[in-house]
Amino acid sequence: MEKFTVLTGVAAPMAMINIDTDMIIPKQFLKTIKRTGLGKNLFDEMRYTADGAEVPGFVLNQPAYRAAKVLIAGNNFGCGSSREHAPWAIADFGIRCVIAPSFADIFFSNCFKNGILPIKLPQDVVDSLSKQAENGANATFTIDLEAQEITAPDGSKVKFDVDAFRKHCLLNGLDDIGLTLMKDDKIAAFEATRKISSPWL
Repeated sequence: MEKFTVLTGVAAPMAMINIDTDMIIPKQFLKTIKRTGLGKNLFDEMRYTADGAEVPGFVLNQPAYRAAKVLIAGNNFGCGSSREHAPWAIADFGIRCVIAPSFADIFFSNCFKNGILPIKLPQDVVDSLSKQAENGANATFTIDLEAQEITAPDGSKVKFDVDAFRKHCLLNGLDDIGLTLMKDDKIAAFEATRKISSPWL
């Protein structure tokens, strides 16, 4: 998993509440077990017309936000089903941080496991950041995970909370597999001992 240390980029404002995982990545794209290739279908039903043409007014179709690295969303982001394809699609698009007043619990957890930093902030703070994000390519945000600090386009700084263990995993690029491999020597030692004590297994 790619490490998350300091992220600098444009933030796309998407203040809708209750954006569920089916809106993030519709069910017809869940056939794959690969984490790549889903970015083009992120928010598919809002982003494209029935015949596949882009909806010009949708935020990620606007030139200023096509390479957004941050998404500023509304309350209860990621609700609905627990599909892990939702953070896969967000990450594959290139978004590494989602800021919202609240998140669905399973989606929130899945973000950390897929290299995305979800940040919970009070509604008024989110509103302020979203308003600044409306300035498009002229509005650059910096998210410093080590310092747990967002630097907004106007130069103001916002502190955020993050669980210490999840912070450690993001900073070091450790997903569940990576955490397991850190104990590779202990696993190998156990297997070697097991072969001697129980050779029939």
